[in-house]
Amino acid sequence: MLQITGKYLKKINPSKYLCPKIKNMNDLFNNTEIAFSLKSDSQLERAYFLFRLIKSEPLVKIGTAATKFALKSSLPVEGLIRSTVFDHFCGGVNEADCMPIIEKMHSKQVYSVLDYSVEGKEVEKQFDLVMDKTLSLINFVKEKDALPFAVFKPTGFGRFELYQKVTENKDLTAAEKDEWDRVLARYEKVAKACFERDVCLLVDAEESWMQKAADDVLESLMEKYNKEKVIVFSTLQLYRHDRLDYLKSLHQRSKAKGFKIGMKLVRGAYMEKERERAAKLKYPDPICATKLATDDNFNAVLKYMFQNLEDMAIFCGTHNEESSYLFMNMINASNYAKSDPRLWFGQLYGMSDNISFNLADQGYNVAKYLPFGPVKDVMPYLIRRAEENTSVAGQTTRELDLISREKKRRKI
Repeated sequence: MLQITGKYLKKINPSKYLCPKIKNMNDLFNNTEIAFSLKSDSQLERAYFLFRLIKSEPLVKIGTAATKFALKSSLPVEGLIRSTVFDHFCGGVNEADCMPIIEKMHSKQVYSVLDYSVEGKEVEKQFDLVMDKTLSLINFVKEKDALPFAVFKPTGFGRFELYQKVTENKDLTAAEKDEWDRVLARYEKVAKACFERDVCLLVDAEESWMQKAADDVLESLMEKYNKEKVIVFSTLQLYRHDRLDYLKSLHQRSKAKGFKIGMKLVRGAYMEKERERAAKLKYPDPICATKLATDDNFNAVLKYMFQNLEDMAIFCGTHNEESSYLFMNMINASNYAKSDPRLWFGQLYGMSDNISFNLADQGYNVAKYLPFGPVKDVMPYLIRRAEENTSVAGQTTRELDLISREKKRRKI
């Protein structure tokens, strides 16, 4: 295990930092009583059923195809979806619908990030609707202690192809310049609202061939609104091997211009698409060569940010237990409080409760991404969750193992 001392790393004994009820470091994320304390027996059975299905790639493919067909054909399946996969991975259809879950999680010291997960059409009216929804969420979040962040995706505010064209530094038509100005205005309006209400803003990352445009916009907003503390967070997808170099370069610019950096760290969600495009267009693959290289990259960035915490704030978005242990141990071995507002762990709702609830029980800042929206409109998100869990076999196996242990403990 590692300890930060200045800018150097040395061995420590992590067990001495645990609460008395956790006798061994390896026990922390195996405590299913704490992890599933909010789940009823029937909810636990549903979770077991869902992850058993998700573990089977053929069943996921058949199920997603059938669901898409049923929804497109207006077949009456929304009730079934709502009572199974939707209720497991989503908070509800609107903000008020999510409040019982938000309040229950907050009773266990787990915060929520309300994520309006509707993927709309690429039209100006839709982008304005997403902006208005984000602004209403900022007002909603301001009144709720359990909701410390607002969030949106770059493509919620503008067309993917426009981001790509700006990233590639191509000339924009007059109409496209006006369109890009409207995208910038949406970012500015939301960031200004967050600054004025003292609400932190998380902005997700997307495909590499459009991401530079979003990175540049967010850097300008950090320069404007992150002078005293971090309000605006961008996202680093750390299956990209260039992200540590990008962060170091951004850090130099931030020190020169006097602003702080906020970053959500994730491994990434578009690997197959990234590799296929790189092979097709014959440019270097932007993705780390192996899973181990991705893990090393994630941990290296986490360490770099922690070593420079006076200039940064970290939202460590991971379902990886080793990275969670690393971050936890760095905090424990430092002079920073577990509840320091610059230090956050984050996981998706419906997954890795063994990490989220056990960390919160130990006093760390933990937030669950809580998707919501009309059932039909949130289905693309839910299908991605199922497909990603299928492709990461270890994650699904781990979920099933933990649920099985808790079922055994409860004798159900």
